[in-house]
Amino acid sequence: MKTKKFLLEEKDIPTAWYNIAADMKNKPLPFLHPGTKQPIKPEDLYPIFAKSLAHQEMNDTDSWIETPDEVREMYRIWRPTPLVRAYGLEKALDTPAHIYFKNESVSPVGSHKLNSAIPQAYFCKQEDITNITTETGAGQ
Repeated sequence: MKTKKFLLEEKDIPTAWYNIAADMKNKPLPFLHPGTKQPIKPEDLYPIFAKSLAHQEMNDTDSWIETPDEVREMYRIWRPTPLVRAYGLEKALDTPAHIYFKNESVSPVGSHKLNSAIPQAYFCKQEDITNITTETGAGQ
């Protein structure tokens, strides 16, 4: 029988987030300010993001961004989530590649949303921001 589900331990929770933009040969085009149509600066995002989050959003130089210990401690409630080998998809695609997906349904809300919302709330709290709405980047 082939192993389908791979379980990591809490000690394996990453200590940093990977920032793909830093390693891209062709960097994404800059975000444009809706009013001026000029490339935005981090401070243009301060009305909607905590300052540290605005700088992370604009960061295209650091491959790794440290995950605060307090955030990692919260992640321990449901993470790491199981890694599942997609044997059926591999077969359907007739590929020699190994395909895996993360089963985020084991989180308290049944999706990836907390992975993003927890750090957003953490950074807002660090800046004494008391009214927040988090987003996942996926348009929900």
